[in-house]
Amino acid sequence: MSLELYLDLISPSCRAIYIFAKMNNIHFDYFPMDVLQGQQHSKEFEAISVLRKVPVLREGSFILAESVAILLYLTHKYSTSIYWYPPNIHTRASIDEYMAWQHEGMHITMEKVLWSKLLIPMITGQEVPKEKMDDILEEVQTNLQLFCDHFLKDKPFITGTIISLADLMAVVEMMQPVSASYNIFLGKPKLNAWRLRVEETVGSRLFQEAHQKLLTIKKWDTSILHPSVREKILIMIESITT
Repeated sequence: MSLELYLDLISPSCRAIYIFAKMNNIHFDYFPMDVLQGQQHSKEFEAISVLRKVPVLREGSFILAESVAILLYLTHKYSTSIYWYPPNIHTRASIDEYMAWQHEGMHITMEKVLWSKLLIPMITGQEVPKEKMDDILEEVQTNLQLFCDHFLKDKPFITGTIISLADLMAVVEMMQPVSASYNIFLGKPKLNAWRLRVEETVGSRLFQEAHQKLLTIKKWDTSILHPSVREKILIMIESITT
């Protein structure tokens, strides 16, 4: 029974799963998706997951969505290194705390930068108003400071001296603004040193491979958009400009 992963590496959660599986030598059949072209809304994919979003894991009749659930499933089932999600209850609680915070504290904020600085201007030809852009970037800086002060502190990694699932989930989110030419690591030596440690642990080749699609998104052909993408653009514009 083969392990199938349906991923779009434009997505930070998909990149985390891809990197994790590769690092731990988990054999999987990779099914690349293109959410910007709406492939997650196809009848073929809906037959696999009615949630119609990536990532998705399938093993025979077993189907699992949601990135945290997939990562934890992989750590439990496969012979992954113990440091990803250690048995110590306090260490696990620290990882769980970050992963519970990261959607609102990191994902939404970083995604706003990608859309407002790059995708919305690319697609609509209109720049996001400066005052709104300033508000978004201020929120980014506030949340990055929270990350450093509360989660990272003075440790090499979130849980101490070695990488964990929390570090992997965090770094892929922080790469979102970089693709929009907004390098959040500039002027932040502690944060940048942490990122470099994570990338070195992952391996630069694998790290770059996983982020290639994101970092070349400026070349994306915006002439054909799936209706779901247009709807997301309208929602994003409304949330940013109101």
